[in-house]
Amino acid sequence: MTSSTRSRSAKILAGVALLSVSAIVVAGCSSTPSEEPSDGGGGGGSSADLTLELGSLLPQTGSLSFLGPPMESGVGLAVKEVNDAAAGVTINLTAEDEGDTDTKAYETSISKLQGAGVTAIVGAAASGVSRLILDGNVSAGILQISASNTGPDFTDWDDNGLYFRTAPSDLLQGEVLGNLIAEDGHKTLGVIYQNDAYGTGLFDNIKSTFENAGGEVVADASYNVGDGQFDAQVETIKAQNPDAVAIVSFDQFKTIAPLLVNAGISPDKFYLVDGNLSDYGSSPDTNFPFSLEGAQGTKPGPALEDDFTDRLQTFWTGEGNPEVNDFTYAAEAYDAVVLVALASLAAGSTEGADIAAKMAEVSGGSGDGEKCTSFADCAKIINDGGTADYDGYSGEITFDENGDPQGASIGTYVYGADNLISRTN
Repeated sequence: MTSSTRSRSAKILAGVALLSVSAIVVAGCSSTPSEEPSDGGGGGGSSADLTLELGSLLPQTGSLSFLGPPMESGVGLAVKEVNDAAAGVTINLTAEDEGDTDTKAYETSISKLQGAGVTAIVGAAASGVSRLILDGNVSAGILQISASNTGPDFTDWDDNGLYFRTAPSDLLQGEVLGNLIAEDGHKTLGVIYQNDAYGTGLFDNIKSTFENAGGEVVADASYNVGDGQFDAQVETIKAQNPDAVAIVSFDQFKTIAPLLVNAGISPDKFYLVDGNLSDYGSSPDTNFPFSLEGAQGTKPGPALEDDFTDRLQTFWTGEGNPEVNDFTYAAEAYDAVVLVALASLAAGSTEGADIAAKMAEVSGGSGDGEKCTSFADCAKIINDGGTADYDGYSGEITFDENGDPQGASIGTYVYGADNLISRTN
């Protein structure tokens, strides 16, 4: 998949006029003059309209750029629907490019976001990028919520309660994939993985799960982010002739897969992860000269409802973008925006710390909220003095004290002859 070629800096306002630079409130404080001061305790309901300066830091370029369209469409649709609800919170969105740890686009982008006065950021997509920006956001009092960070270390990060994620830890995905490989009857496994926290975390959990199930990892080979040659890694795997091969990568899979096939390893032995599981037959620049039929993989998230994907598609193409063919993390991105908006409404504030203090409550963490499944319905509960418990398209969420979702779903997928994936569980 390709990211949109047009600039997305501050591109989505969903019907709300873009504020000029001179009208943007000072960084770290986005309360409008009409907004009542908040003690951060909420108290149910909003006595004045809130204007929330929200940033997104998602991969328009770089090795995760195929995730840009689904995640940006999720964020943009949520912003539009929050604003259309006119229920006490209006979002101004400033969207910037994350790039990746190799291109370092995030360095310029995060400065722009902080300079624009955002008090909450959706992103980054890559755990490696979030590790590099999180401390700075915490120092600036900015809430950060990622739709796709899966690194286990974020659970115990010293974040002053300002970090959340709507995707589960790699501990769960690694366990599901390791069990899948074993349940398919494979006894030996080779693993090619990215040498960063994302890759090593998944590798460790795939390996331990597979070996606990009676299998053996007979070969493993890592590569560094930014590498373009993978012949040595493929030779290491081929030398041990494993029953199956797990590839833990981002878009490097497009280079690794042909090398594996040329080495005599058939695609039906491939097992992929969320970083590379994509519809490769759906875009000319990602087509392979061979079929991936029988290859399998995992990624977080439940099966998406047709109504939701139709709304995403309508919104995204209406913004002048090509169709979204892969909805990976779109639901998690959408839910991230809705939860931030609901927490802002419940707090009666747009300050990062105040919003953060209400995130668990609006996701059901307090245990005594009223269930609701849209921003409009949840906002009505809050504005009527009640406690909302939002269940989204990515699941029930329910943040724990570490900002992790307590309930999560990992889907398993298989490739057809057309190199498109279909969900199997």
